[in-house]
Amino acid sequence: MNIILADDSALIRDGLAGLLTRRGHTILAQAASAHELVCLVDELCADEHVDLVITDVRMPPGMSDDGLRAAQEIRKAHPAIGLIVLSQYVSAAYASTLLSLTTPTGRAGVGYLLKDRVSRISDFIHAMDVIAAGGVVIDPEVTMVLASSTSSGLSSLTERENEVLELMAQGLSNTDIARHLVVSAAAVSKHVSNIFSKLNLDPTQDNRRVRAILYYLAYAQPSGLSSTPRAGRA
Repeated sequence: MNIILADDSALIRDGLAGLLTRRGHTILAQAASAHELVCLVDELCADEHVDLVITDVRMPPGMSDDGLRAAQEIRKAHPAIGLIVLSQYVSAAYASTLLSLTTPTGRAGVGYLLKDRVSRISDFIHAMDVIAAGGVVIDPEVTMVLASSTSSGLSSLTERENEVLELMAQGLSNTDIARHLVVSAAAVSKHVSNIFSKLNLDPTQDNRRVRAILYYLAYAQPSGLSSTPRAGRA
C-alpha cells in the first residue's frame, strides 16, 4: 500500500514508518500537522496513487481534533483513500465522526483505533487490510465502552433486521439498503425503526444509527478487532 503518515511526534512517525516499510508498504510522505497532511494528500494525489492515510487525532495547530477534521477534508476531496485515525482515548464523538465518513460500496474504508493497538502488530496490519478493502474497523475497547449502556437485543432481531443492521454497519444509507435488498424504502425504514426499538435506542438518544452500528461491531464480532468488510469487496 502507498501510505501517508501524520503525527506531531517524529519518533512515532518514524517508528510506524519503519514497521510498515518492513511489511512491504511504501511511505509516500509524513506530516507533522493537520494542515500539512491535507496539503500533502492534495499534492501527492496529482501524481501518485494514495491507498491509505494514518493520522493522529490530536495534531497541531489546535492540538484538539485537528487530525480528525483533516480526515474529513481528505474524505470529501479524495473518497477513494482509506483513513485510519489513531487516538489515545476512547471518544464517542470521534467514533461517530469516523463512521459518518463511511461511503457507499466501492469506496475505501475507515478505522478508529486506540494508539495501543499499533503495538499489536497483527491486529494493526489486519485493520489496514480491512480498511483498504473498503471496510470499517473500530477498536474493540471503543465499541465495548460505547455499547455498554445498551442492553443486549441482537438475539431478538429477525433475519431481515440482522441483514439491515449489517448493511448499516457497512456504511449504506436506507436508500442503498433498499436497492441492495430489492425492497421498498418504507420497508427498510420500518426495519431500522424495529432495530432501534429492540436495541433500546429511543428517539431521545443522539446518533441512534451510529450507536446501533457500534453495538453490532462490538457484539456481533466479539473476538479481535471489531470490523466489517464493505459489501461487494473482497
